Amino acid sequence: MQEQKDRLAGMLPEWLPPGAAIVTLLAIVSSALLAVGASRPTPNEKAMWTFARPHYLMYEPRVEAWNKAAAKDGRALFDLRLLSLPAMERRMMASFLGDVPCADVLEVERRGVSRTFGGPVESVGFYDLTETLKKEGLLEEINAPSFSPWTTRGHIFGLPHDVHPVMLGYRADIVEAAGIDVSTIETWEDFARVLGPLMDTTGDGKPDRFLLNMWETNQDHLELLLLQAGGGFFDEHERPTLDSEINVHVLATITTWLGGPKRIAADAPNFSAVGNKLKADGYVLASFFPDWMGDIWKHEIPSLSGKMKLMPMPAWEKGGKRTSVWGGTMLGIPKTAVQKPGDFDKLWAFCKELYISDQFMRDLYREGGIVTPVKKYWSDPIFDEPNAFFSGQPAGRLYINLAPLVPNRNSSPYNTFAMYRTVDALVKLAEEARRAHEAGEKNAYDLPRLKARAKAFLGEAQKQVEDVLKRNVFLAEVGGAS
Repeated sequence: MQEQKDRLAGMLPEWLPPGAAIVTLLAIVSSALLAVGASRPTPNEKAMWTFARPHYLMYEPRVEAWNKAAAKDGRALFDLRLLSLPAMERRMMASFLGDVPCADVLEVERRGVSRTFGGPVESVGFYDLTETLKKEGLLEEINAPSFSPWTTRGHIFGLPHDVHPVMLGYRADIVEAAGIDVSTIETWEDFARVLGPLMDTTGDGKPDRFLLNMWETNQDHLELLLLQAGGGFFDEHERPTLDSEINVHVLATITTWLGGPKRIAADAPNFSAVGNKLKADGYVLASFFPDWMGDIWKHEIPSLSGKMKLMPMPAWEKGGKRTSVWGGTMLGIPKTAVQKPGDFDKLWAFCKELYISDQFMRDLYREGGIVTPVKKYWSDPIFDEPNAFFSGQPAGRLYINLAPLVPNRNSSPYNTFAMYRTVDALVKLAEEARRAHEAGEKNAYDLPRLKARAKAFLGEAQKQVEDVLKRNVFLAEVGGAS
């Protein structure tokens, strides 16, 4: 009983009122109970759930091949199911909070996994893989930063699916027609200076296009820029760092990109018809490209095939990091699936076949543009194949070269809350600067002024996160809250 209280205390959002928390819990449990209707044909059949349709389509033939072979040698058979991301998270949390049955193997997205890390580490609902990974040498075989989202307090609870390095995808047709060599761009200052002349196409002194697809409400873009700079929301000890000097500098600089006399950015929303039209029209010249983004553009904006190229992200300072990370998925085994000797070994064998086999590595890249975190495959010639969408560049090799450099990420259950508070700070800062500029204040976009205001807004956000952390008895000491 106490363990269930511990799980509840750690995993329900701290800012929910008691009544809302009860309603939330009842919704989670009732949703999961509705999902428990499908009986398994045989005791040897196991279930795997995923939330991503492209993954599901990729896995279908692989699971079918596994089952065909498994039927002959007595291994576990697997039933693959596709759930929506909210349904997946509700059912997962219901299982971990109330021992409601769920799948034997779960493919889960980063933010969903972090929700399970709010209680004591021994109450995390996933099976602890740390010792297994050590014993089998997989900690050395798999790209180290790829473990960070699935790690809490030194324990690893998931097998990484990906690396997701980020580059810039840019309109090479426009840039090269102007005689610009992007290899001369090392920093974000270089980026604005070298490409700046491309913004005014009519000569009237006003921008007709913008250099970067970025807006203050885009949380993913903000997070990847903070991580690239060495900032973020928590340090390695899970202490909140929202008002760090790095974050202050990044927010102030981004604000100068979004408005005022040095504006270089505009919003061409991702994953939308409107945004795709703006990108196709050249309204923005460059966008953030994790390895999976190329496959999306190839299908959603095919008119840009052969007009795009990739380049490393400009660094925040000379010699700085030229990449970041966006997104992430893991494969985990719920503790509820390991009830008797041999259960874990059967499930683990399936997980390894699905995620770290050479065939999966090739499927993952050919069908999704995603590079594997398994280092022994990085020399495979598949990554050197020219990519027609990126004007013949070997996109896989460009991403592999950056894979060891992606920043580590914190897995705090409060990461999303902290991210929203940081976005709030950027929105306030950008709106305040615009109002001051429109009122005729000449120094509205001066960096020292913006930094002072960013420090104040981030200080407010820092306090909000600290106040929430104080209410979690399991993380207060780890997170430095007193």
